[in-house]
Amino acid sequence: MKLGDLEFHVISAGRLLLDGGAMFGVIPKPMWEKKMPADARNRITLSMNCLVIRAGGKRILVETGAGDKMSPKLRDIYGLDGPFLADGLRALELRPEDIDIVINTHLHFDHCGGNTRIELDEIIPAFPNAHYLVQAGELNHAMHANERDRASYLPENFAPVGAAGKLQMLEGEHVVTPGVELIRVPGHTEHMQCVKLSGGDKVAFFFADLVPTTAHLPVPWIMGYDLFPMTTLENKKRWIPEAVREGWIALFPHDPQVPAAYLRSRDGGWEAEPVRID
Repeated sequence: MKLGDLEFHVISAGRLLLDGGAMFGVIPKPMWEKKMPADARNRITLSMNCLVIRAGGKRILVETGAGDKMSPKLRDIYGLDGPFLADGLRALELRPEDIDIVINTHLHFDHCGGNTRIELDEIIPAFPNAHYLVQAGELNHAMHANERDRASYLPENFAPVGAAGKLQMLEGEHVVTPGVELIRVPGHTEHMQCVKLSGGDKVAFFFADLVPTTAHLPVPWIMGYDLFPMTTLENKKRWIPEAVREGWIALFPHDPQVPAAYLRSRDGGWEAEPVRID
């Protein structure tokens, strides 16, 4: 899809299975399973959606999926069937060497695992010519994670990038290039950032894990993974109505069926009208 001179594509880094109860927090299973049925292990099927953006002469990748470094045991636990990120890049006639900038909304393994790869028993940046953008507070937390979320932060996904001098740490809002803006939106983590794309009088907004799927559009449908659920609630009440009011394209990181949609008001809530992204 083109927004003026800016062009973006949605590509998948593969499938991810996570516990449905954790994904929907306090919402009872009889309610959420109508929208996202669970398997025998109570896991729901999610996608790891990434963006490839061409803007300002730069080739930008948003998110990198879970990568291919996890053990067979963890790959089974999380139902990983990729990675397919390289396939999505090839379909766009891009190689990892062609990416100029990598944006991680936060550093949970399913959003940044593809940051690095293994070569001759060494873990190195997967995108050798790119610099990686992350909020400084997010990196600090990832490096000193607590017992509650330590399993989500795997140092091999970000420490080698820092060691290679390719991590650019941000403090709040940041314009990457004209039409690509990063906005700190806490809740899921304290320093998660969303991505706003603008051009040609159009806007697309990558909600990151503020709204991981269209099933999470109702305000109280908040993940159990969120460290600050009340902050998530307030940010959903801010950003979803703005997307509805301004006619933005909403982009979801984990929806396997509807990665992009216009949001419409209906019966006191919101519904997603799918957008085709070629």
